[in-house]
Amino acid sequence: MVGILPAVPTIDEPRPDDGGPGRPDDPFEGLVLDEEFVRSATNKEASGRARMLTERWKKNPPPENEPWRPTTEVRPVTQIRRSRWRRRARPVGRYPRARWRPGVGSALALLTVPVLVLIGLASLGDGSTLPPKSSALPTLGAETAPPSSAPPAVDPDVPTPERPWAGSPAEAWPNGADGIGMPDSMPATGVFSAKQVAANVDAVKAYLVAGNLDPQVLSGRSAQPVLDLLDERDAADLAKAVAHPTVEDNPTDWLSRFNPAWAVPVTDQVKVQGSISFKDDGENGMLVHTDVTYVYALRPGPDAGKTTDSARPASWVQADHSREVTREIVRRSQDFRFYDPKHYKVTPGKPVLSHSSSEFGNNRCEMGSGYLEPEFDFMRATPTGPAPSGPESDPYDRTKPMRTDGECGQISRS
Repeated sequence: MVGILPAVPTIDEPRPDDGGPGRPDDPFEGLVLDEEFVRSATNKEASGRARMLTERWKKNPPPENEPWRPTTEVRPVTQIRRSRWRRRARPVGRYPRARWRPGVGSALALLTVPVLVLIGLASLGDGSTLPPKSSALPTLGAETAPPSSAPPAVDPDVPTPERPWAGSPAEAWPNGADGIGMPDSMPATGVFSAKQVAANVDAVKAYLVAGNLDPQVLSGRSAQPVLDLLDERDAADLAKAVAHPTVEDNPTDWLSRFNPAWAVPVTDQVKVQGSISFKDDGENGMLVHTDVTYVYALRPGPDAGKTTDSARPASWVQADHSREVTREIVRRSQDFRFYDPKHYKVTPGKPVLSHSSSEFGNNRCEMGSGYLEPEFDFMRATPTGPAPSGPESDPYDRTKPMRTDGECGQISRS
């Protein structure tokens, strides 16, 4: 058992026998602690930020006769987490050829679902609230072919709520769904007519938009917009991952979502660059391949950086981080299959996700919470969890194939 020691005063305090108010040596007799007294005080307690800067400038004072400004040097390398899983073709029962054939109603369903979703999300990425551009990079459109050169260097700059893309090549990228390049033509492929091919591609784009751009999904409120677009079995798997996330069964392998207690978007814009392609998949029907990078600008939520014992790090207490902005760069390579509904037991018009590889640039190494958890600068001062160990890479470089080693590496910029 541990004994409790009596409290020991740290300063000399008046004893009961030293006399009370009214004694000749009482310096506080007649003192009134009113508002006028507080306003007239000559010594005021410095703010937390002022104390922090004073301590910092003891070792590294700012230039004389110049106003203090945030540093624009390149930030320390941050983390990139990689995820990969592959799903084998599901054993599906064949229907007898004469039992079911798609009719007009089914064809309309193929077209209606993705079209309605795209129309409902058309406002995402329209640039209506686009922050002012700060770099001299030319504006880019959606990819029409795999990129052949790495993204250009950008003058280092610190992102702010007013300029969340400052210092990032993504500032020149399209916003939202406009950044997903579509095939130039969509002829009949395999067992699917040209109209069905177009409907299948639209269904995949609707999934990408819902899973990575829909505010309801991004905020972690609900994954229903994505569940509605998936084949029945895939929808069940994703619903299970959302309800009971683990490292091996994580909904962030399917979609992007943030816990508002950890990270909050600073703008309704998401910078996007990528494309969709498709090909004949033989007896399996049709394969749609996607490779898209999404860049999110975020500020800390009230619980950002909390450790496992729920204690806030000292760096959070000492400074105001309400204007701190960081970016998370998510690249996803996903393959979707559309099986011949005359031969396979599938939901016509809804994709089956057969393969997915993801890279999460500037995310904590530890995953399994069911949310993306970006790293903020103040968190790097008191790191928690495993340190990154893999090689350094540029998360904006789309010319290189995605790594599949599962290591938590480092990125050169965010």
